[in-house]
Amino acid sequence: MGERFVNFMGGSPLNRLSWLRPSQSFLNAVITSPATRWILFNDGLPLIATHAITQKRTLALLPTDDVRPLLGIGPYFGQGQFEGEADHSDAPVLEAARLHGTRIVFLGLKEADPLTAGALPSSDFKDPQATVASLEGTPFFTIDVADLEDALVKDAVQTSQRADSSITLNFMDSRTAMTSLDVFTAAVFAEARSMADWNRRNKFCPACGSPTFSLWAGWKLSCTSLLPWACNAGGRPCPSGRGTQNFCYPRTDPVVIMVVIDKSGDKVLLGRNKRFPSKFYSALAGFVEPGESYEDAVKREMWEEAGVRVWDVRYHSGQPWPFPANLMLGFSATADSSAPIRTDLDNELEDARWYTREEVLAVLAHQAGTQPATNSDESVKEAEPLFKMPPPTAIAGVLIKQWAEGNIKFDHGTKGSL
Repeated sequence: MGERFVNFMGGSPLNRLSWLRPSQSFLNAVITSPATRWILFNDGLPLIATHAITQKRTLALLPTDDVRPLLGIGPYFGQGQFEGEADHSDAPVLEAARLHGTRIVFLGLKEADPLTAGALPSSDFKDPQATVASLEGTPFFTIDVADLEDALVKDAVQTSQRADSSITLNFMDSRTAMTSLDVFTAAVFAEARSMADWNRRNKFCPACGSPTFSLWAGWKLSCTSLLPWACNAGGRPCPSGRGTQNFCYPRTDPVVIMVVIDKSGDKVLLGRNKRFPSKFYSALAGFVEPGESYEDAVKREMWEEAGVRVWDVRYHSGQPWPFPANLMLGFSATADSSAPIRTDLDNELEDARWYTREEVLAVLAHQAGTQPATNSDESVKEAEPLFKMPPPTAIAGVLIKQWAEGNIKFDHGTKGSL
């Protein structure tokens, strides 16, 4: 199922060109391309373009000329010890280094035709400007401007080519904004938000506490104590400078989320978190812990949250969830609906209960079934569905809907099998 099903914010539509991230000549050429577009965040809030008449929203994709005042002094990558200075050494710790200015991330290239696109090997970039000029597609970058002066950011946004009488540009809550994005833009947003957040959060080395700096177009961080000109006299070497370690690379936190079905196949177990809106129920979920497989996590989370033992655990599909950097891993599993439910183990849920297929289908058919709660009057409240569920933009809503419509089925095995 997983390979055939792509969830909202999934699909990873950009050619990320990861082998070119250490190439400062490529990055400095592509960043100034007229085709390049930028996704801006302000403390995690994306810059959204809203049409004045239709109120349609989308990501504000700005050209480099619009954001140039936010980038600082060039070169933008491969910077030396002093601002405005380029580094020409071959030191690995300085590959496409960005030591000055707000961190920026190269997200990848939207190719005009991915099926016929060239491989773009590093050897093509002996003349980066000429190669970039011949690229067929749109390069994407992102930056979080929260650490810049408000006046500088405001001026860049207000004078942007995207801002006119019909379009307004504002930083907006991410979860509100993403519901109006198309499939492509949502997938790019997921990559951009996670990477911008990771770069902004990790300003100090977790091994020694020194400031960090950006490498590889924002895809690697390094400790400033490892710089060739760093003065470390009398101090112990930073552990991140030797051996294999995981301090330097973007993190992704795996979360299992599961629809649990009874042995008859006609009931599903849903839970209500204490923080959920009124009448809202969803699939249960939890972080994967060290030393356990995904299947192990499904079984543990179901026991901890609902006191239910499950078996026949099967993968469905995944969804990037950039709040800030989760990967939602969707599963289905089987349980005994006659066994007692208990939510007093970790006390995370306010309630958990079995719903029939007919009840779930009725909620899906209801206009407000997957909509947020509203302060409606009593006459409307009487027409509300039995309960509410996540929308199809969330993998929880997808899993529940897939089961209700008969697309998740089991050859029910014996208890204890995966």
